[in-house]
Amino acid sequence: MPYPFLLVDAFTETALGGNPCAVVLDADDLTPEMMQRIAREFNQSETAFVRRSTVAEFGVRYFTPAEEIPLAGHPTIATVAALVHTGRLPLTGARTMLQLELLEGPIRVEVRAATAEQPLQIRMTQRRPVFGAVHDPAVVLPLFGLSPDDLLPGAAIQTVSTGTPQLMILLRDHDTLRRAHVADAAGLGRYRASSDFFSPHLFCLGGATPAGQTFARHFGTPPDIAEDPVTGSATGGMAAYLWHYGYLEHSQFIAEQGHWMGRPGAVQVIIAGLRDNIGAVQIGGPAVVVAEGTLKL
Repeated sequence: MPYPFLLVDAFTETALGGNPCAVVLDADDLTPEMMQRIAREFNQSETAFVRRSTVAEFGVRYFTPAEEIPLAGHPTIATVAALVHTGRLPLTGARTMLQLELLEGPIRVEVRAATAEQPLQIRMTQRRPVFGAVHDPAVVLPLFGLSPDDLLPGAAIQTVSTGTPQLMILLRDHDTLRRAHVADAAGLGRYRASSDFFSPHLFCLGGATPAGQTFARHFGTPPDIAEDPVTGSATGGMAAYLWHYGYLEHSQFIAEQGHWMGRPGAVQVIIAGLRDNIGAVQIGGPAVVVAEGTLKL
């Protein structure tokens, strides 16, 4: 059967920037096994599959080349952009509110219509932050060719989830972040399998441009892609981490990522709640449709 799909770059106003995501529409009759195989065929960091829902406007499932994940940021932005672009999501005014049913229940999404000043903006509200295990720097940092001295002094390495658990690693500065790499892929895979996180998120304070307050890199293990250009769910966890531990002065900021990969992206972040009682993290930005086609199986 043919399935329409779009390739959408999220967190960018310019095609071929940000983070690409394949969005497959009308995917109701696809089995999880087939969705996994299609995700491996597209070989993006995530592929989104849009389905009917009885509890929300749309249902969506997200797959990396290796596995299904419960929540993802840039695929949410890409999915909603694809639905607007194809006319499946008509906008009701300056702001359109909807819900997407994900693997573990609905999330809220806000769409702000394009204006003369800015393109279409899509914002998702992620799950309430959950702070998980604290990890030993002497074990974790060598996996990335670094040492415990490369951490920002006093920073804990901790798993944080706003829907998908990510390993938060706050480094000293940009030079340290640039040196980071997956030095032991097999070791990282073993450590990940025995721990409580999906993937590692390494970051530092200060953006790649004057507009940014943070800069980050996000690594994967095979068969997932080696480095994700601009991450949404991990940015949500990073925001919760930075706000909780007092590294941010303001609860709204711009997180930057992907510039060193030639795919610059910016994530708009809003944190709701006190530092010791975060209610939610909202992330968002624009997206660009770069391709439309038909998947023939």
